[in-house]
Amino acid sequence: MSAPLAGKVALVTGASRGIGKGIALVLAEQGATVYVTGRTVSEGDYYLPGTVGGTAAECDARGAASGGRGIAVACDHGDDLAVAALFERIAAEAGQLDIHVNNAFSLSDDLLEPKGFWEKPLANLEMWDVGVRSNYVAAWHAARLMVSQKSGLIVAISGFAAVTYTYGVIFGTSKTAVGRMARDMAVELEPHGVASLTLWQGLTLTEKARDNLARMGERMTTSITQMQASSVEHPGRVVAALAADPAVMKRSGGEFITAELAQDYGLTDIDGQVIASARALRGSPLWQPIAQGVEA
Repeated sequence: MSAPLAGKVALVTGASRGIGKGIALVLAEQGATVYVTGRTVSEGDYYLPGTVGGTAAECDARGAASGGRGIAVACDHGDDLAVAALFERIAAEAGQLDIHVNNAFSLSDDLLEPKGFWEKPLANLEMWDVGVRSNYVAAWHAARLMVSQKSGLIVAISGFAAVTYTYGVIFGTSKTAVGRMARDMAVELEPHGVASLTLWQGLTLTEKARDNLARMGERMTTSITQMQASSVEHPGRVVAALAADPAVMKRSGGEFITAELAQDYGLTDIDGQVIASARALRGSPLWQPIAQGVEA
């Protein structure tokens, strides 16, 4: 089995389940050593299945033929000291970091409740803490490793909420900020050969999405539920293709619809389907690669 990511070291945050787990599995399958972080250590700690150790074990199984493996690290990305310790461990054990995926995001329990922002608790600002601020902190640490080796890829996970009202003020603002942050990081990282970009996910059949569709599908935005859904591994295939692309710097600074990049790379979902872009239904990315011109 070919292993395009053999010898590469990756970190995927928020990988106990969902999109993070899907990305971690694909990277390990393609030969990478993948550090997977999450807050769920034991089944039952969260109302949905999945643990950080479980993801790492599945990475081991998926990477058996390619040399890929998973390393579980219980980590709350709202805790700066815990995040610093995570990167110290990666530096000590692996001595490098080639792929960093900022996926951790703290979704509020009332996300789908049809209420105004003033009717929801200020505690929902946790979505900024773990979803925006946490991206910056993790990327800060990742960049220090990548700049020293003069290579690397930092991927932020966002979506159409950056341009289309989705689930509320805090959620939309968070997703918008993620894309701008990734672009400005790209400007500063470009001289060092490190790429930073954002992927826009559409409807992805995570454990939470399946649960929401089953229990509260009528509350979800119609333009979302009309989208063609992808598996959690579909974005993983795209991240792996980006990581193996020698011309990835040409994409640095851009926001990309995952489905469109998949088509560019000739990728399908795990069931063989070509996932359609929701650009016409949901909107277009704001930021183009910095190679196409950096604003003053």
